[in-house]
This record gives sequence, C-alpha cells and structure tokens, in this order.
Amino acid sequence: MNKLKYSLLILIGAISYGLLSSIMKVGMKEGFTVSQMLGGQYVFGWTFLLILMLLFSRKKLSPKQWLSLLAVGITMSGTSVFYGKAVELLPASIAVVLLFQFTWIGVLLEAVADRRFPNKSKIASIIVLLAGTLLAGGVIGQQSGALDMKGVIFGLLSAFTFALYMFVSGRVGTEVPAFNKSFFMTTGSGVIVLSVFSPTFLWDGALGAGLWKYGITLGFLGILIPVVFFAIGMPKVGSGTGAILGAAELPAAVVASVLLVHEHVSGLQWMGIVLIFIGIAIPQIRFSRQKKPPLYETQKSAANL
Repeated sequence: MNKLKYSLLILIGAISYGLLSSIMKVGMKEGFTVSQMLGGQYVFGWTFLLILMLLFSRKKLSPKQWLSLLAVGITMSGTSVFYGKAVELLPASIAVVLLFQFTWIGVLLEAVADRRFPNKSKIASIIVLLAGTLLAGGVIGQQSGALDMKGVIFGLLSAFTFALYMFVSGRVGTEVPAFNKSFFMTTGSGVIVLSVFSPTFLWDGALGAGLWKYGITLGFLGILIPVVFFAIGMPKVGSGTGAILGAAELPAAVVASVLLVHEHVSGLQWMGIVLIFIGIAIPQIRFSRQKKPPLYETQKSAANL
C-alpha cells in the first residue's frame, strides 16, 4: 500500500507538469513570451521552496550533499532548454512524442544501473505507452513533412535529460529532507535556465503587467508540486516505474488543452489517452497482485499461531 501511495505522488507530479503547456499558451495570448513565463516559473518556484525550507526544514547539508543536488538540477534545466528548442524547430506533436521517449529511457537506465532486465509488466507497459503516445500526440493521421534533424536531436536530448532527472532524483540525496533537496535542485536548474533565457522580465515591467500571476501558477505547478513529490516518491518506487508513471503528463496536457485553450482533440487522441492510462496501470496491477498472499497461505499461517 505504501508503494501505491508514493506512486500516486509521482502521478500527481506528472499531471502537474502536464498543465504547464496550456497555461503558457494562455499567457502567450496575453502577449508574454515563453522565456518570460519559464523564467517566472523558476523565480517563483524557487521562492516558494525557500520559504517552505526555512519554515519546516532547516537541516544543514554538507558541501558534498548540496553540490550533488545542484548537479541534479542541471538535468532538470536540460529538459526545459532542450524541449524549448525542439518546439521551435518541430511541430508540437512531434516534439512531445520525442520528449516522451523518456519512458523507455528511464526503464533502460534503471536496468543498466541495477544490472537487471526489466520484468514483463514493464516491457508490456512501455509498448502500450509508446502506442498511446503516438495516438495522443496527434502524430497518427497527419502529415508531418520533412523533420529538422537538429530539432529531433533536441527532442531526444530533452527525453534523455528528463529520464536522467528521474533516475538521479531517486538515488541522490535520499537522506536529505524533501524541501531541502527540492530547493537545491531547483537552484542548480534555475541558474542554467535563467542563463539561457535572460531574466529581463525582472526589471522590464512585465511582472507588473500581469506576468506575476503566470509566474505564481507555473511556479506552483511546474516546480513546487512535481519537484517535491518526485523527491519523495522516486526513491520509493524506482526510476523505471517512475518514468512509466510520468507518462500521465501527456493525457493531462491534452485534457488541459481542451479545457483551457479549447483545442480540438480527435477520437484517436482520446484512444491514445486511454492506452496511456492502461500502460501506467499495468505495473501497479502486477504489484498489487504480488503483495496479496494466497488464501491457503493465510490460513496456514493462522493455524500455526
């Protein structure tokens, strides 16, 4: 039951990530750029984590601990930077499908690190997830034309860095309280992101013009909830299962695009969403069955008491 609880945390974090693209689209309609909103996301998210850490977790970290967590943050920033570049060069549907290769990459990283071949349920889950991603991403049934190879490389790099972030988040600083861990990871990530996307919004009047409300919302949904929940849940469920659960981000993004941006979603895309949730459920169902002892064993144990 405890593992299911931690799985739920990762699921919530992934859904939270999925809401970001639609919120950014709403902000773009008001005249704000992606770089402004991404910068605001990190500034407000970092501030939220700083406040929570000072209020609830003032544990001192060794230099080795905070340096390793700052390094983990670089993998977070890599996803933001590489995916942003991929979206600029490729159709959105292709970019998101490339990003979602993190599912099998995450399972592969875990298998290599643990020197253990993925079990049948994970392999089945990945196959179903990939099929669902192609459908939900809107790739099936549309002409994509020639793809920019630079964009494809950026998309695959975003997938790798996201899978790597999930992997190291579950293995680095596991003894550090979640708020401290999340704060230092976000600090490392924020430095890179704000170096790539200049933080001019801090002094050019954009915050007062309304960017603040997007910064607060994105900071809460894109930093506070997923980073803290991943920090808590990943060490408990493992990066392979975590990557599978992270696939919930795409259905959340599609549903949010309908509710917030009023985009059209085809029947094939809805079918893909159903497949993704089936793929996510497969390892969880297997885990539940494993934990349930056979009736005769329960009776035998009771008789021996």
